[in-house]
Amino acid sequence: MKIFRSHVLVCGGTGCSSSKSALIRERFIEKIKEVNLDNEVQVIGTGCFGLCEEGPVVIIYPEGSFYARMTVDRVDEIVEEHLLKGRIVRKYLFDESAREEKLKALSEVDFYKKQKRVALRNCGLINPENIHEYIARDGYFALGKVLTEMTPDEVIKLVKDSGLKGRGGAGFSTGMKWSFAAPNKADQKYVICNADEGDPGAFMDRSVLEGDPHAVLEAMAIAGYAIGATKGFIYVRAEYPIAVHRLKIAIAQAKELGLLGKNLFNSGFDFDIEIRLGAGAFVCGEETALMQSIEGKRGMSRNKPPFPANKGLWGKPTIINNVETLANIPQIIIKGPEWFKSFGTEKSPGTKVFALGGKINNTGLVEVPMGTTLREVIYDIGGGCPNGKEFKAVQTGGPSGGCLTKVHLDTPIDYENLTAVGSMMGSGGMIVMDEDNCMVDIARFFLDFTVDESCGKCTPCREGTKRMLEILDKIAEGKGTMEDLDKLEKLAVNIKETSLCGLGQTAPNPVLSTLRYFKDEYEAHVNEKRCPAGVCQSLLKYIITMDCKGCTKCARICPSGAIEGKVREIHVINQDKCIKCGACMEACTFHAIIKK
Repeated sequence: MKIFRSHVLVCGGTGCSSSKSALIRERFIEKIKEVNLDNEVQVIGTGCFGLCEEGPVVIIYPEGSFYARMTVDRVDEIVEEHLLKGRIVRKYLFDESAREEKLKALSEVDFYKKQKRVALRNCGLINPENIHEYIARDGYFALGKVLTEMTPDEVIKLVKDSGLKGRGGAGFSTGMKWSFAAPNKADQKYVICNADEGDPGAFMDRSVLEGDPHAVLEAMAIAGYAIGATKGFIYVRAEYPIAVHRLKIAIAQAKELGLLGKNLFNSGFDFDIEIRLGAGAFVCGEETALMQSIEGKRGMSRNKPPFPANKGLWGKPTIINNVETLANIPQIIIKGPEWFKSFGTEKSPGTKVFALGGKINNTGLVEVPMGTTLREVIYDIGGGCPNGKEFKAVQTGGPSGGCLTKVHLDTPIDYENLTAVGSMMGSGGMIVMDEDNCMVDIARFFLDFTVDESCGKCTPCREGTKRMLEILDKIAEGKGTMEDLDKLEKLAVNIKETSLCGLGQTAPNPVLSTLRYFKDEYEAHVNEKRCPAGVCQSLLKYIITMDCKGCTKCARICPSGAIEGKVREIHVINQDKCIKCGACMEACTFHAIIKK
């Protein structure tokens, strides 16, 4: 095996790839060869490092130098100075790591300091397209252990004892789910990995599949052994081309080494995995709709019972776990349930991965122990809201979750606490909002998404969400009444109680939570015909202040002729003529036009 003195790790996650990280990696390889260092320095494409805001990211070991916002034209200088002459190029380093004379280790940077990586343990550390790097990090050791040392019942008991809950949103006991499928007799059983991640702003599962695909394959084989299944399916959306590409490579490599296929570890156990591409329907994240889609039917939810563990894919016993849930399994097998329960909370042990986005300084992927507060995630890890703006709310759980306020910042993150305050864990989306966000508009955005993504099978979801959206549109246009607010709340409760599947049952959550915590904003829209955040176009008023110099630029650019005034005199906007386009505000050199 070749030994290298330095390793250049280049992020190959979706975010950095879209910013041409592949070209950066290629230039590193070329330049290193030009200076005859190709036998001393290895360049590796990895998965997501997490701090997407600073991408493309390059980390050079053994120093652990964190080069942020990399570009192709910086590569040559870094190779010549850092790799050839041993002088770290500090001007390209991530700001926080280079503030002091001694470089901060990656683990000491604020973004990573409070994180604990379990599901993401290999992301950003290994080449996901090289199975040997996964094996070097104890990969497939867990599978070998269960096949050679444990019975299926012992595996299920171990997973039960760990307290691992499903990370897809419902928070159901993983070991319990496996135990329901195991005793059912059938000529065929199935294991499904749910990688149909459809929440706006969510990229947790994508990052695991891109950065550590073998962890999911290994866990699926373990689950198959535990319940007696010989066939697995990964249902992943086609919009994840990098994830699909790396999964295909990983499956082929595992088969080549005998880690998938026939007679694994000479145990007599067979297990094979196929990929199924989803067309992007949000409802296919619901387990029964997902199975319908795999079977080649339209993705629509069905009544339960029967539950998939009894009658699932093609009528056979089936277990369905999401990507993050499975990524925890190998580590639990190797290190034991007590290790897993040593962090997190009593009722929700372990960690949770969140996609942190919205109005936040450090956009990216974070994994924290359960029980970490919202304040720690948003401020200590996320760095708070940019441009000195005041934090207003955070949406957890995507379209199925709720908006929480600054009052809830010290709420520990776990399934029970988030549900108690009117939100939910969901799959792990976390969108931060500041003072410039209108909560009526936010509720409308998520509900609009749900209306589009409803499969249409049940009336409460199909029709009820449309009626709710119509009321929200009416309120945003300044035509709402207090009776509309009452109607909105009643509709939300009815839909929640009568919808067929989880999509419909949770669809009203963004509306209910904003009504609960931001009722004053709704009332301002209804009673005062005013949007406090200045977002709802129909309720905006553009006003010319005393700073106006009478240059007439705004009057000349106004498409509706709504601005009146003489040269060198303060102008006035005729509100009846104004179409709220904002062109005048953009054009004003003296910043004399404001919106209210």
